[in-house]
Amino acid sequence: MPPSVPPAAGWSARLALRFEARAQRTVLAQKQQQGPLTVQRGFYPEGAPCHLYLLHPPGGVVGGDRLHIEARVAAGAHALLTAPGAAKFYRSAGALARQRQRFEVADGGVLEWLPPEAILFPGARLDLQTQVVLSGAARFIGWEILSLGRPAIGERFDQGRASLGLRLEREGRPLLSERLRLDMGLDLEGEPSTKGLDGPSGLRGQPISATLVATGATAGDLQVARALVPAVPGLALGLTLLDDLLVVRALAPKVEPVLLQFRALWQGLRPRLLGLEASAPRIWAT
Repeated sequence: MPPSVPPAAGWSARLALRFEARAQRTVLAQKQQQGPLTVQRGFYPEGAPCHLYLLHPPGGVVGGDRLHIEARVAAGAHALLTAPGAAKFYRSAGALARQRQRFEVADGGVLEWLPPEAILFPGARLDLQTQVVLSGAARFIGWEILSLGRPAIGERFDQGRASLGLRLEREGRPLLSERLRLDMGLDLEGEPSTKGLDGPSGLRGQPISATLVATGATAGDLQVARALVPAVPGLALGLTLLDDLLVVRALAPKVEPVLLQFRALWQGLRPRLLGLEASAPRIWAT
C-alpha cells in the first residue's frame, strides 16, 4: 500500500538549472540543489544539444512535500529534459503536496520537456503547476501526461484532490492556459465516486489525460501531425493550431499508447520545427 504521512509532515526540495551555449555545444552552466531532487550528468548523443535526466525522490511525493523545478535556457542553447521513471504522488493523510515547474527560454534558445507520466495514487492531494516563459524566437516542445491511478492493475483515482495547471507565454502574452481540478470523494452511499470524470464534460472515464505542445508550427505541420497519429482503439486525440502553437490533447485507458503516439509526433515534427533529426533519449530504449 502506498505510504501516507501526518498532515504536518513533508520536506522541501528545489532544483534550479541554467543551460548555456559554449564551445559549440550546450552545457549545464549552473545547478542549485536543495533536497532529493537532482540530475544525472548530461549526454550528447547528437552533438550540441544537452540531454539531461531529472531524478525525482525515489520514494515518491506525499502530502506536505514541496518541490520546485526551474530550468533556464540561454540564447543559442538547446536542452532536452526527461526522467528515467514516472513521478509518483502518494496518498495523503490530509496535507497538500505542491510541485512547481518553471521553464524560461531566451531568444534563440530551445527546450524540449519530455517526461514520463505523473501518477496520482488514490487519496493523493496535489497542486502541480507548470509554467513556460518564452522570449523572442525561443522554441519549445513538451508534454505533460497524467495517470489517475494505475489502470494496469485496475486502480482508479477515486479519492483525493488535484489542481493541475499548464501555462505558456511569450513576451508576456499568453499562448495557452489550461487548468484541471479534480475533487474525488464519496457518493451518497459512502462509496468512492469518479462520477465527475465519467461524463463528456469530464475525462470520459479515462484515467490518462495528456497534452503536447510545440511552438513555431504551421498549418502544414498540423497536417503532418495528423498523418503521424493513426487511429488507435480507445485512444482519443485532438489536434489544434493556436496561431503558431500546436496543441495535442489525449485521453486513453492506459499510458502506453499515449507515450507511443507522443513520441511518434515528436520524432516526426522535430526536423520540421527544430531542424534536427530525432535523437531519442537513451532511457526510452530501456
